[in-house]
Amino acid sequence: MFGSIAEMVEKAEHGGLPLHEVVLRAEAENSSKDPAALRERMRARLDVMKRATAQGIAEPVMSLSGISGGSAYRFWNWLADPSHEPLTGPVLSRAVARAMAVNEVNAGMGCIVATPTAGSAGILPGVLITLQELRGFSDDQLVSALFTASGIGAVIFRRASVSGAAGGCQAETGSAAAMAAGAAVELLGGSPRQSAHAVAITMKNMLGLVCDPVAGLVEVPCVKRNAAGAAQCFIAVDLALAGVESVIPPDEVIDAMASIGKRMDERFKETALGGLAATPTGRRLAQMVWNEAAPEPEN
Repeated sequence: MFGSIAEMVEKAEHGGLPLHEVVLRAEAENSSKDPAALRERMRARLDVMKRATAQGIAEPVMSLSGISGGSAYRFWNWLADPSHEPLTGPVLSRAVARAMAVNEVNAGMGCIVATPTAGSAGILPGVLITLQELRGFSDDQLVSALFTASGIGAVIFRRASVSGAAGGCQAETGSAAAMAAGAAVELLGGSPRQSAHAVAITMKNMLGLVCDPVAGLVEVPCVKRNAAGAAQCFIAVDLALAGVESVIPPDEVIDAMASIGKRMDERFKETALGGLAATPTGRRLAQMVWNEAAPEPEN
């Protein structure tokens, strides 16, 4: 579709178009599908996102392994108590709850939309649905934002990776947070250039993040890393909308992420042999889940 964020921004600025329209037109041309039909398909994905967020905060969703679950429900209900004043504020805190909710639904074998992966699926819906609640955006506007996010994700996929096994968690939650940041800036009235800088700022702050799932499952620390990804997204959105720009262009940040991922030790790329997975508690949980001794971590 596009080889760079710069190409997307240039096309948008040259045509006086928002990023989502540039992405939609390119997808329609590449797929030979009608833009209206593509929007309907994206709307169906938005519906899945909404159901997953709603489920995860309405009830404690537990994973089949038993090592995670219920955190989103617990946090959402804590926020509902007027005596509690979250330091993250009323907006980010709700986005955090929703981000965790989707990831817990995934761990509980529920239906989610991989954005761009199952392990990072909570960030984009958590951010966009919370902004809809805050500002009253229509579902149609959220569908447009999802096209912007998909265009950004496609560039990341082409230049680097969105796989934890290939590039660590920076490639999963880092990419998801960057997609959400770019989409949120456009949704809030920012320019294509500001969206691009939000992508760069977000991804810069998540470079080097390892993928170290306990017991090899997409649960610990994945659920709470979705919460952290939503927070990084909000930081970048505010900075970009204020006119703060990334010194390093977004495409170069993406390339740096790819380079880091290639050089990252295999223990930190979804193998469950390093990081949190190799801690005494991580190994004990793995043994509990699989009913066998976990491998000794390498020095």
